Amino acid sequence: MLPGARATSPPPAGEQVRPRVKILMHCVYFPPEVGGLESHVYYLCRALAAKGHAVEIVTSRSIPGLPTHEVMEGVAVWRTWFPVRNPSGWALHALGSIPRFLERARDADVLHAQDIASVPPALVARARTGAPVVTTFHTSHFLKRAEQPLWKPILGRFVRRSDYALAASAEIALVAEGLAPGTRVEALTNGVDTSLFRLVEPTLPSTDRWRLIVPRRLFPKNGVEYLVRGMPYIAARADVEAVLIGDGPERERLEALARELGVAERVTFLGKQPNAAMPGLLSSGDLAIFPSLMEATSVAALEAMACELPVAASRVGGLPEIVDDGVGGLFEPAAPERLAETVVRLLVSGRLEELGWEARRRVVERWSNDRLAERHLEIYRALAGRGRRAH
Repeated sequence: MLPGARATSPPPAGEQVRPRVKILMHCVYFPPEVGGLESHVYYLCRALAAKGHAVEIVTSRSIPGLPTHEVMEGVAVWRTWFPVRNPSGWALHALGSIPRFLERARDADVLHAQDIASVPPALVARARTGAPVVTTFHTSHFLKRAEQPLWKPILGRFVRRSDYALAASAEIALVAEGLAPGTRVEALTNGVDTSLFRLVEPTLPSTDRWRLIVPRRLFPKNGVEYLVRGMPYIAARADVEAVLIGDGPERERLEALARELGVAERVTFLGKQPNAAMPGLLSSGDLAIFPSLMEATSVAALEAMACELPVAASRVGGLPEIVDDGVGGLFEPAAPERLAETVVRLLVSGRLEELGWEARRRVVERWSNDRLAERHLEIYRALAGRGRRAH
């Protein structure tokens, strides 16, 4: 058993013992990096290891001082050279990681590429070992590149050459299938560790105001500007404050905008927070806001819902797949007044607790990390059962 993996009871007499699967993943970023993709891959790897499977990941040494190798809760993590945080850097990291990925792939049953940059190392390893490749397409980066003439044929080849293709939302799956006609891409929403993300003791001090939690990195695509612009409309009808959890290049401009609009004392910029701190922060709010301009399936929104926090979100990407009137509400993107109307309607509805309960119920039933891990194992076993392929 891998270090950190949970011991399991022996199966009842006569029950077939399923063999352990050795899974090798590749992802550019991995914790302690913070982000939706990073969280998804980490919790998936951890859940697979906890089920007794051998899980390794090749990722980048994106933060100075990180070890080149460690075991995190049963997951063997190998970190390789990382030059810079942009598409060129991601590509260079992917190419530079191939020797390590080949080394770890020698006895792997399945190779799993987590997003675009991870596909080339996985395909090279498949050519050398014959192990099947699963690819998951994530995030708005995929959607943006799918519109670009240079990238369309490249992404189409990546979809077709995968032995099994997954997508983090129905929108991404549809776009991927359009790039590779005749290829099926399964939409599989990212999961949440519902044992960690649950209603806990709040970590922010209590207040008489309604508290909006905005767990968004401060990049243009996340639309936080429109939440700030909507604050005067909200404050005119409800006594509110907004807590922004995340950092990014937009922070200085957004702080200036809050001062310009006269809502600076109602908007707190909390900055980047570790993932382990998020349940307490989410449990400190009344409503979570996701004003995104582009989105796949938001892991952060699912985490908020798992903490019994209703969600108000833009009607974009994969957000309507997880948010509706039963757990919160939707509004048009880049429309501060529409955002404000939805937020105020929810705050004064008297239904926040009811919406939070339903949000938690849905995550546990549909989007728990355990269910996600079981579906991945079904796919891995089916591919591994075909035997190693020659490519």
